[in-house]
Amino acid sequence: MSISSAPGKIILFGEHAVVYGRPALAIPVMQVQAKVEVTGSSRPGIRIAAPGVELDAELNTLPSDHPLAAVIHNLLFSLGISPFPALEIKITSTIPVASGLGSGAAVSVALIRALASFLGRPLTDEQVNAFAYEIEKLHHGTPSGIDNTVITYARPVYFIKDHMMETLPVGAPFTLVIGDTGLRAPTKESVGDVRRLWESDKHRWEQVFDAVGRIAESARRIIEAGRPQELGAYMDQNHALLQEMTVSSPELDHLVEAARKAGALGAKMSGGGRGGNMIALATPTTAEGIAASLRAAGAKNTIITTVG
Repeated sequence: MSISSAPGKIILFGEHAVVYGRPALAIPVMQVQAKVEVTGSSRPGIRIAAPGVELDAELNTLPSDHPLAAVIHNLLFSLGISPFPALEIKITSTIPVASGLGSGAAVSVALIRALASFLGRPLTDEQVNAFAYEIEKLHHGTPSGIDNTVITYARPVYFIKDHMMETLPVGAPFTLVIGDTGLRAPTKESVGDVRRLWESDKHRWEQVFDAVGRIAESARRIIEAGRPQELGAYMDQNHALLQEMTVSSPELDHLVEAARKAGALGAKMSGGGRGGNMIALATPTTAEGIAASLRAAGAKNTIITTVG
């Protein structure tokens, strides 16, 4: 048997502005994981069981563009494995699907590692990341690459479009509370709406994106210097700019305000917006109380995570 797991991820700063060349920061969320077990089988073929998405099927019955089938086919072909071995693959995950926490990329990374290891062809992190990025491109067209990189290396990442991504050292650990609105909103819709705003008044929105970029740059310095308590004010500023972009929502704003009232040092929406998650900067002693306040305010789920 070969077993591998991969964490979730969340955007800390820079959503939407990253599309226009400004930096973004993302972090791994180790409290949620995708896990893949690969074992040999006495039956021919490759059987995939993913109870979380109600999948139990033979590989050859899945369409070639199915996310799991794409990983398996492409990896086995790239490793020169022929004929395909008889395998049982079990996939489980505690990462909420379609919530901005990188569920798809985490499953891909865990599956790539588990399969390659079982076949006696383990891959380096660089190889896993490159392969996972190709899978992301199959399903998302032109992804930033931020999800697969944060998840592969399980390190905070600083990213600028069309530049080499950098992993960040964390000068001192810090605690975040993630609150899920329970609302699902396609990222491409909010990205499209921001694009229309930008096209209608490029001068104004370039200034807004510049402001978001400066926040991300400052946040990077603060994280590396080990002064995470200073991140709170930048989170509040970033959220206000995202509200200006019209990508927040009443539900996100309500949870952000609830976190601040419960003692968060700062809070903001995270990801595409219009639903999904928000994040709040806490201390180890205030995190549980903030999480409880978020649930009382309507959060469907909360996660407390420590970075660094």
